[in-house]
Amino acid sequence: MNLKKIKPQYLKKPNPRVGLIALASDFMIEKDFSNVIGGRKIDFFVNRIKCYNPLTSKNLIKMSKEVTSVTKEILPNQKIDCVVYGCTSGTIAAGYRSIEKKIKKAKPNTKVTTPSTAAIKALRKMEIKKISVFTPYPKKLNNEVIDFLKKEKFIITSNSYFDIKSDIDIGKVDPEYLFKVLSRMDHKNADALFVSCTALPVLSILNRLEKKIKKIVISSNQALIWDTLEKIGKNNSITNFGKLFKAN
Repeated sequence: MNLKKIKPQYLKKPNPRVGLIALASDFMIEKDFSNVIGGRKIDFFVNRIKCYNPLTSKNLIKMSKEVTSVTKEILPNQKIDCVVYGCTSGTIAAGYRSIEKKIKKAKPNTKVTTPSTAAIKALRKMEIKKISVFTPYPKKLNNEVIDFLKKEKFIITSNSYFDIKSDIDIGKVDPEYLFKVLSRMDHKNADALFVSCTALPVLSILNRLEKKIKKIVISSNQALIWDTLEKIGKNNSITNFGKLFKAN
């Protein structure tokens, strides 16, 4: 047998790496990321975090305690260019700085984005001040999202919510029914509609919804993906996912 040792040659410039922390019960977020970034030179990795029901701030904060350990298990000991925490209300409940600190404990040199901070960034990018807001959450959690947006100096012109108490049920919402609900909201005095929650199936109807209501629509996953691509320098030539991507 002729045995020969061959020296490996490694990539000089690997693709940007994105690590997503998805809720264990989230049906939508991976699918939405794949639909937008599929075919691009981006390496995408996912780890899931245990979530607790019913949906309350207390349970969302409890979930966030596992962020460091979950982040560590995304390509252990390897660099990740951007770590994405995939929970809108969870970031609001625990606080962005707390989430960022926990992520950077595992991956010190990574960039961090979350749905709530990405949404604020997107709304400001589009120069939006007045928004109608939809959430799938129970009333108390819905109100906490509204309070968060008000603290960020947005004017809330109308607010509707589903009052779903279990996160796993949010991903089961019929997109066509959601389209009807969002279309019939009062958007008269709003510059845009913001739809909260990474588990809600909004992205597939977003383009059609903007045409129907004749307003800008910002959703948690759309803003999150947009901000992720901004952070890794790959936010170009994205179509069919709303006016936000056309603003680059």
